[in-house]
Amino acid sequence: MKFRSVILPVVALALGACATHPPPALSLTAESAAANYETRSLQDAGLRAFLAENLGSVPAAWDADALNWVAFYFHPALGLARAQWATTRAAQQSAAARPNPTISLTPGYNSTRTPGVSPWFPSVNFDFLLQKSGKRARQQDIARADAEAARLAVLAAAWQVRIELAAALTAVADAARREASFRTQAAAQREILALLDQRLASGFVTAFEVSPARLMHFRMEAALADAVSQQAVARTRTAAALGLPLAALDGLTLPHSPPGNTIPVAALVAARRQSLQTRADVLAALAKIQSAEAALALEVAKQQPDFHLGPGYQWDQGANKWSVAFTFELPLFHRNEGPIAEATARRGEAVAQFNAVQARAVAEIETAVTAQFTTATQREHARRVHAELEKQNALVQQRFKLGAADQVEQLSARLDVALAAAAVADAESAVGVAAGQLEAALQIPFPHHTSLADAARAQPIRTP
Repeated sequence: MKFRSVILPVVALALGACATHPPPALSLTAESAAANYETRSLQDAGLRAFLAENLGSVPAAWDADALNWVAFYFHPALGLARAQWATTRAAQQSAAARPNPTISLTPGYNSTRTPGVSPWFPSVNFDFLLQKSGKRARQQDIARADAEAARLAVLAAAWQVRIELAAALTAVADAARREASFRTQAAAQREILALLDQRLASGFVTAFEVSPARLMHFRMEAALADAVSQQAVARTRTAAALGLPLAALDGLTLPHSPPGNTIPVAALVAARRQSLQTRADVLAALAKIQSAEAALALEVAKQQPDFHLGPGYQWDQGANKWSVAFTFELPLFHRNEGPIAEATARRGEAVAQFNAVQARAVAEIETAVTAQFTTATQREHARRVHAELEKQNALVQQRFKLGAADQVEQLSARLDVALAAAAVADAESAVGVAAGQLEAALQIPFPHHTSLADAARAQPIRTP
C-alpha cells in the first residue's frame, strides 16, 4: 500500500532518533567520599599532572607558591566553582541547539467503510518551530554571559583560597615565632623568680614582693603553652586550606607565607582604579547584569509570536492527501507583560548586586590601605621603644659590672629588651599581613592566574 512507503520509513526514523546514550553512572556514597578524602596527598598523580599542565613542571620544593596550586587543585570551594563553570558551558551548547521538529502519527479506522475498500486512513504530521525576533540569539547571549560570570567566579574563588592559605601559613609562622620568644622570656622570668625565692628564703624580701614575679612567671608559661597549641591549630587550618587531611602534612615543614609588597602612596590611586576594573568578583557581577539584560530582551522578543509549520500526509482509504498547517499564538489575554516585569526586576536586582560587590571591594581596599599605614606606624613605635630599652639595658649591664646593680635588675633589663623585641617582631608580622591583605583586596594577578579559568586547561571535576 502507498501509505507504507511513506509512514513506515518515518516511524523507523522516529524510533531510531529515540535511541538514548546515557553517560556513565556515578557511584558515590558518603563512605567512599570520606575514604577518597583520607587518601589525598602531595604525591597524588592527578595533582602532579595539574601542576605540570598549569606551571609547566612540578615544583622541586613545596614553597608557598607551590602550595597555592595544591590548594587550587584540592580545595572544595574551587572545585565547586569549576563544576558550576562546567555547567554553564554545557548550557551554552543547549542554548545554541535548534529546536527539534515533532511528529504525530494518527492511525484511523472507518468502521462503516465501503466493501472492498481499506478501512484504514493513517496520517503523519510534522511540526517545525520558526522562532522570530532573534529569540535563539538572546538565549545564546544569556548562556554566554552566565558562562563568563561562572568563569570569573573561578578566579574569584581562587583568590579566596589563596587568601585563606596565606592566613593559615602566617598563623603557623607567627605561632612558631611566639613560641620561641615566650620560651626565651619564660626562661629569663624563671631565673628572676628563682633569685627572688632565694632572697625570700633568706628573709631579704617579703612574699608580697615576690608575688608579681611569680604571677608574671605563670603568665609566661601559659603564653608559651598557648603558642604551642596554636601551632597545632594553625597546622590543621593549613591542611583545611589546602583541601588535604592533616596526615598529608606529616613530616612537611610548612613555609612562611611571603609578605605582600607595600604599595607607595603615589601608586595607590592608580592601583585602586585598576582593581575596580579587573577584580574577578566585580567583573562577574557585571556579567550577571549582561545576562539579566539579555533575559529581558528575550522576554520582550516573546511579544512577537513564533510560527509553527506543520506539513502533514494522510493515506485515506487509498487516497493520498497532503496538508500544510500554520500555527501561532494569539496575544488576546496578555502580551507577556508579567515575565517582562519579572525580567526587569531581576535586572534591577543584578544591578543592586553589582553595586554591593563593588562597594565591598572598595571597603576591602580602603580597610587594607588603612591597615598598611597604621601597622607601619605601630612598627616604628615598637622599634623606638626597643631601641630605648636596649640603651637602658646597656646602662644596667655597665652598672652590674661596677656592682651598682644586682642580678635581678640585670635579668629584668634583659627581659624588657626581649619583650620589646617580641613586640617589634609582632609589628613586623602585622605589616606583612597588612601588605598581603592589600594585595588580596586589589587582587593583583599572580603568575599563571588566568590558566585556572582556561576552558582548554580546566581541571576535570574530581569524583571519588
